[in-house]
Amino acid sequence: MANSVKRVLFVNSEILPYLPENRISSIGRYLPQGIQENHKEIRSFMPRFGCINERKNQLHEVIRLSGMNLIISDIDRPLVIKVASIASARIQVYFIDNEDYFRRKQTFCSEDGKFFEDNDERAVFFARGVLETVKKLRWAPDVVHCQGWISHLVPLYLKKAYRDDPIFASSKVVVSLYDDTPKDKFNDKFAEKIPFGSVNPEDISLLQENPTGTNLAKTAIRYSDGIILGSGNVDKELLDFCAAEGTPVLSYDSASLEDGSYIKQYDEFYETL
Repeated sequence: MANSVKRVLFVNSEILPYLPENRISSIGRYLPQGIQENHKEIRSFMPRFGCINERKNQLHEVIRLSGMNLIISDIDRPLVIKVASIASARIQVYFIDNEDYFRRKQTFCSEDGKFFEDNDERAVFFARGVLETVKKLRWAPDVVHCQGWISHLVPLYLKKAYRDDPIFASSKVVVSLYDDTPKDKFNDKFAEKIPFGSVNPEDISLLQENPTGTNLAKTAIRYSDGIILGSGNVDKELLDFCAAEGTPVLSYDSASLEDGSYIKQYDEFYETL
């Protein structure tokens, strides 16, 4: 794909200033800006968690993109799309929203630290919601860059369910791995809720065997074209899986993350896929 990347889609679990600052939210904020300043088109998505103040951040619904229903566990779930602007960066952020999944004030765990029982369905809804919205935008990304565990079904859906869609037919998928892999198991029926389009049970064999955060990450790796190590504490089991799959890996570089030069490294990595 040398010198051919013109459009990059960012699928994030967190973005500053909408959620508190950490490694993922900071990269989610500054990487799209840097890639745009390198003369590429970008689109950026994240969940619309209930802790995000809509008035303060000036979120508003995009009526032309909303109105679709996604069927999960035999229930129609309305997909609502909202958008806000980060004026200083001249970028827009699209938010995937649903009353049942994303209006609670916490992100992934309750106030007492309990992993939400429906986090599996939230991941399915988010991944499918992003891809369906990009289809509606009629915007074909050359690279889809996923950050945060809730984005880890995007590679599977893109490579299997949307592989014949002209919007995504040429898209390459990059996953950034961090130390955010859930330690709690997902719902035992997680694998039953994933199939859609041409996705079949064999494609998600790891999650059928054991619906853990590690196996979700491995599934993301299996359907990715490249992996970026965004943390120095990525589980060795995942590193070994990358090696076994033969997936190209951009090594962790703490200095570049501190001085901002990671943006150039990531941009060059996109071009190698």
